[in-house]
Amino acid sequence: MPSTAQTRLKIGLSACFQHADPSRPLFTGKTLQYVEQSIAHWLMSAGALVVMVPCPTGETARGDVTLAHYAEWLDGVVMHGGADVWPGSYGEEPLQEAWMGDRIRDLYDLAVVEAFAQAGKPVFGVCRGLQLINVAFGGSLYQDIETQHEGALRHRDADTYDLNFHDIEIVQGTRLAGLYPGLRHSRVNSIHHQGIKRLADGFTVEAWSHPDGVPEAIRRTGGPLGGYIAATQWHPEFHRQGRHATIDDTAILHDFLQACAAGKRRPQATAHRLPGRIRDRATRLLRQALLMR
Repeated sequence: MPSTAQTRLKIGLSACFQHADPSRPLFTGKTLQYVEQSIAHWLMSAGALVVMVPCPTGETARGDVTLAHYAEWLDGVVMHGGADVWPGSYGEEPLQEAWMGDRIRDLYDLAVVEAFAQAGKPVFGVCRGLQLINVAFGGSLYQDIETQHEGALRHRDADTYDLNFHDIEIVQGTRLAGLYPGLRHSRVNSIHHQGIKRLADGFTVEAWSHPDGVPEAIRRTGGPLGGYIAATQWHPEFHRQGRHATIDDTAILHDFLQACAAGKRRPQATAHRLPGRIRDRATRLLRQALLMR
């Protein structure tokens, strides 16, 4: 018998943005928030109900719904891939106009991470999601790996997109290594040109790109509040078999969902404050504009 809707996990998925564009023939001048199909289907493959977490602010905002309400209601959240992170989010000026990123989405994503972390709900990041999580907790990024990291592999190829691959080395003794016992090296898709330069405090690298040594998987292992926060630089939802085989995504997905299920069985935790953990520069704006405190 399939489980009922009441017993299934409810997983939030952060929104991607298409900002208002007067030249667009459909939804002219309107802001679009959306999810990419593959990642929603990835979560649904394990029976989870997927809910996009829309940004509650903007020119058309109405009502009193906040991200904290979503964090209280949902069992966990996945931070979507997408646009570059704005360098100003980690205290740098953009080195090229093409690397400006999306400041508005950064503020929204930082607020989502803050809301779910404060609620003690599991957070999992994919690609941009990994970078955003690292920045949210005080880390920094390479604005462009190829030009800033000596000996870098090609981590993004616009022509081949998700058919661009490289090897990773899994760090032994980590939780990720425990999910793949006996596996030290594997292959992943690579669809990014930014990456972690300075790892946020309280986080551990669980996998490195091989041989150039860019962090490819991280997990929060320190800090007074703990909680499940993990991320991969690759897209596990784009897992391939056969000739283009990449690391099996099943263990990663089940690990996250098991953490969500465990949290659902526990009594509702008291919300936690995260002083000094989320970027101070963004926090003032988030409280005013996104969390509507």
